[in-house]
Amino acid sequence: MPEFSAATVRMSAPDGAVSLPVRELVDLGAWATGEARRLVGASGPARVLEALSEELREAAADSRTRAPITALSYVPEPRLGEQARIELSALVADDTHPTLTVDLLHRYLAAPTPVSYRPPEAEHRTLPAGPAVRVRHAYVQDVGRDGTGTIMETCAYGIRADETWALVLLTSWRALAHTDALCALTDELAATVRVGI
Repeated sequence: MPEFSAATVRMSAPDGAVSLPVRELVDLGAWATGEARRLVGASGPARVLEALSEELREAAADSRTRAPITALSYVPEPRLGEQARIELSALVADDTHPTLTVDLLHRYLAAPTPVSYRPPEAEHRTLPAGPAVRVRHAYVQDVGRDGTGTIMETCAYGIRADETWALVLLTSWRALAHTDALCALTDELAATVRVGI
């Protein structure tokens, strides 16, 4: 296997996905306005254009903080905004973990946190890019004074590409009515991840 570089990794993008400029130097406001106009149409309702533009700008700014290889905003129905975020990131071995294994990825992705809504569900799988672990998890975010919050669900794949590096495909959403479809979408995307020279 080749050493890690972003150029060695490929993944298909689903219909309805907007590639977020996480590595490019662009004005996020102008970029988001252009993408919203492309998705909604120049003659679309102004409030929809404005809301989608702001959501895409925030999505790109948020994903940039994690420096993924690639990030997508999944917007199958532009008038409803972002349904899910999809990020593909790399984990590179270091002095603490000089060898990356599927078991290590399992422990990393399936560790419960203080904001876990329910215990993570993990299972091992084999993908074209290598052995993997698939983890579903749900978290409570933005807890208010009354103790209630918003549930964020995730479906993640930790893919061991090589003993020195791995990939993490993470789909996250708040649209709980779409959980099954978004998990299935993540499964489809994981099968398209390829590692090459």
